[in-house]
Amino acid sequence: MEKEKKGYKPVWIIVAFLVLIIINFLPAPEALGVVGLRALSVLAFAVIMWVTEAVKYPVSAVMIVGLLIILLGLSPVPANDIGAALDVPDGAEQFGTSNALSLAFSGFSSSALALVAAALFLASAMQITNLHKRLALYVLRIVGNKTNAIVLGTILVSILLAFFVPSATARAGAVIPILIGMVAAFGMPKDSKLATLLIVTAVQAVSIWNVGIKTAAAQNLVAVGFINEAMGEDVSWIDWFIYAAPFSIIMSILLYFVMTRFFKAETDEISGGRELIDKELAELGPIKPVEWRLITIAALLLIFWATEGILHPFDSSSITLIALALMLSPKIGVFTWKEVESTINWGTIIVFAIGISLGTVLLRTGAAQWLSDVTFGAMGLDAFPLVAVIALVSVFNIIIHLGFASATSLASALIPVFIALTTTLNMGDASLGFVLVQQFVICFGFLLPVSAPQNMLAYGTGTFTVNDLLKSGIFLTVGGYLLIILLSATYWQWIGLL
Repeated sequence: MEKEKKGYKPVWIIVAFLVLIIINFLPAPEALGVVGLRALSVLAFAVIMWVTEAVKYPVSAVMIVGLLIILLGLSPVPANDIGAALDVPDGAEQFGTSNALSLAFSGFSSSALALVAAALFLASAMQITNLHKRLALYVLRIVGNKTNAIVLGTILVSILLAFFVPSATARAGAVIPILIGMVAAFGMPKDSKLATLLIVTAVQAVSIWNVGIKTAAAQNLVAVGFINEAMGEDVSWIDWFIYAAPFSIIMSILLYFVMTRFFKAETDEISGGRELIDKELAELGPIKPVEWRLITIAALLLIFWATEGILHPFDSSSITLIALALMLSPKIGVFTWKEVESTINWGTIIVFAIGISLGTVLLRTGAAQWLSDVTFGAMGLDAFPLVAVIALVSVFNIIIHLGFASATSLASALIPVFIALTTTLNMGDASLGFVLVQQFVICFGFLLPVSAPQNMLAYGTGTFTVNDLLKSGIFLTVGGYLLIILLSATYWQWIGLL
């Protein structure tokens, strides 16, 4: 118990360092080189730390930076195109710690990081003003007291909040207390079938709409950052929505039928549910001026996101930072810096930036390309049609996700490899689509409580068991996988994504 309180697991820290050391003492393959081998050793270290949660994610991020600086800085400069890509001065024998430092902190200069940071502020504004709770209450009030209607309302709330709250955990945190309150109002315990039905629906809906909207989840922005860096392409908010929203809409319908067919509640109606919602709305009081200002800013932000590259030249990151400036402005803003600084998880920003840095290192040192060639090249994927490749790699992706509690970390580790795979298989115009489809699969967090932070938040309420989540998660994972294959063979080809 004492070790758990300290928040670290010494055995796994030792294992991570042993693996790091062993890899560094292996002979470097000619196609990889010393600098690539050392990049892979840091990746192995990071994966072990992330999967086991040996230390807190921000702590492991700082350790990764230190290792990158030391190991890359003391590496010989490759005498090939990789050396040129690393921007090392001519004549240098070692990569140098100053160059390694720049590369290790390259994630902090990413536009994707600016978008994540600004999105965290937007989510914080929703929490400070309780606007997300008000929106959830309004939707649940409209749907009524019937249990199946409340299930539908829970899904609709998750969809609505996904447009305005760029944090899966914040969205789940807005809806779950309301649903638990409704269950309590009916006199049911937290471990009742009714509570299980509603809470599991809420968290699964959040995961589904992490796919549908670019700004709904940080891992999407990790992928966009790598796509910008390595492929020289951008994916606008509306493009992402056109590609992914059909998937999330169909999955939402599947979720409704899975939950209403296989999770029967003790009652078909929650008498007193509407009264509870009216009471909570009364406690919130009338919509305050600060909420109207936030509604205005959020609505404008959504409009500018949706018209990016169509009606104006501003990208998503720039638009969101301008919105943040407005939210912090005196008189017209919605919060002060003092109010917001205690509600932001600053560690998330650090983890996100270092994750991008690690992926950038893998790409620039050629480690991602080599790992892709070794992992997927031996499978003979070049002989398969694109849809079959997507099907096989997606299975690999889903299995790997079982070990990761953070989709952001998973995206940091896998997206560079998937980008390299598009080169290995000469995918050409389908490269962007392939990487995006795999990012959609990375968002699958349906199976276990540890598969996503919102799952852990909900699991902590004691309203469902691991088997309850797994029961719904198997249906959603299999359904989502089959839908990925179907859309790859049809819709995504029709619109030119693949």
